[in-house]
Amino acid sequence: MKNLLILLLLMAIPPLVAQEDAWVYLTDKPNVTASINNPISILTQKAIDRKNRHGIFIDDRDVPVYEDYISQLKAQPGITVLAKSKWFNAIYVRGTQSNINALNSLSFVDYIQFADSNLNARNRSIAIDHKFQIENQQTTFVYGNAQNQVEMIAAEQLHLDDYTGEGITIAVMDSGFPGVNTIAAFSRLRTNGDLLDGYDFVDRTANIYAYAGSSHGTRVLSDMAGYIENQFVGTAPDASYYLFRTEDAASENPVEESYWVEAAERADSLGVDIINTSLGYTTYDNPNYSYSPSDMDGNTAFITQGATIASEKGLLVVTSAGNSGANSWQIVGAPADSPLVLSVGAVNASGEYAFFSSQGSSAQPTQKPDVVAQGFSAYVVDENNAIVQNNGTSFSSPILCGGVACLMQALPNTTPPNDIIEFVRQSASQYTTPDDFLGHGIPNLDLARNLGLSINDYNLRGVSVYPNPFQEKLVINASDLDAIIQLSIYNQLGQLIYTKKGRIEAIDVSELNSGIYVVSVISGDQSANFKLIKN
Repeated sequence: MKNLLILLLLMAIPPLVAQEDAWVYLTDKPNVTASINNPISILTQKAIDRKNRHGIFIDDRDVPVYEDYISQLKAQPGITVLAKSKWFNAIYVRGTQSNINALNSLSFVDYIQFADSNLNARNRSIAIDHKFQIENQQTTFVYGNAQNQVEMIAAEQLHLDDYTGEGITIAVMDSGFPGVNTIAAFSRLRTNGDLLDGYDFVDRTANIYAYAGSSHGTRVLSDMAGYIENQFVGTAPDASYYLFRTEDAASENPVEESYWVEAAERADSLGVDIINTSLGYTTYDNPNYSYSPSDMDGNTAFITQGATIASEKGLLVVTSAGNSGANSWQIVGAPADSPLVLSVGAVNASGEYAFFSSQGSSAQPTQKPDVVAQGFSAYVVDENNAIVQNNGTSFSSPILCGGVACLMQALPNTTPPNDIIEFVRQSASQYTTPDDFLGHGIPNLDLARNLGLSINDYNLRGVSVYPNPFQEKLVINASDLDAIIQLSIYNQLGQLIYTKKGRIEAIDVSELNSGIYVVSVISGDQSANFKLIKN
């Protein structure tokens, strides 16, 4: 009788039906015209000003997903809405395969893409059009333990000239930030009013500090914003920061990609300048959801597509390359594979390749990683305010990201993200001979600043010299076609190797060796010096 009773009880329990995850792409946004005509209704004034300043159009991707559509999806049987994306006009849902497929009957549903690609009734190729479109005070820091990782990228040179990130806003996407609101390493950040806000997209709460299951974000933030007098200084101690939790440390599921895109959309709306993401996505707990190495092609992964749109919207995305260099995966993950982001690999304190740092691949359309910084035995501040050493591109990324924020402050007339990224690449130690281990090498942010300033100063005088880098020919374009120009080229030793005066349109430089050159130009009573690179 006992066994029969157990059998009857088991028969009474409904069978478990596998839950699936999917993106539901919507047909339209009924409120687009009204929203674009009144942009302050969908963006902050800071975001509008940033877009106007950089010539970035406000378009339908800036308009939020139509709330009535979200409500209708939530009302469908067996459907849980987990995330949304205005850029993709898509909703991330969870439910049984049949319940999710039933959503196709809704008039506003365009198509459904399951995280398990084997379940997709039809493949859709999503192509992205890659458009490469406190008061200042003399700052002298004692960097303490952080000295090597700061000086390796010449960030201290920017700090000495009062470029410490002031006025630049960074959004940090990570897995948890315990202690940021309490420990001493961030007291300077809090006192200066630079710890702006946060949101936990995983648990859907504005209390970004409620989750204490991972301190990864705290440690990442410390490499940019941390400050312990005479012991530790981050690379952008005076930047402002938003904190967003998008990573669920307890599992690995593609919904985290949607959380990330949602956070990036919010960052864009808030007028953020830079995103740092020390996260990467390759495989998932459910192997049916996993990517393959060939998917790391700069276009396939959802988060990579989102990072590309963020870049097109004018945000500079700095991301860790990944820690797969020593395992079977080996290559950079998403979103580091996007051609429009600055992906950062890792080296040790001596500038040598760190064995775990993910490598570039022919699958990627551009050289990856882009550059490297210290990620082996990098110093960080943990959630207990202790200075410790950690390994990972998770830390080379924020070390460089903070330096890039200082560079952006130093080059206010430069259009991010493309120009800033290119200056960083051009300043790197092996720019002319990149490889899949170090990319273009270790950046010199002081040199990157000089590259940017020289070009900006020169353009202000109505004359441009291009391309940079150059190979066979330098073109000189003057707004005054009759201008008499004195052009001189110096090598890195300061030796004059070429000079010409007259109405110059182009010069043959094919015989110059690869390297960095200083070009001096005099036009009328104006002059400028700037640096160009010969490939």
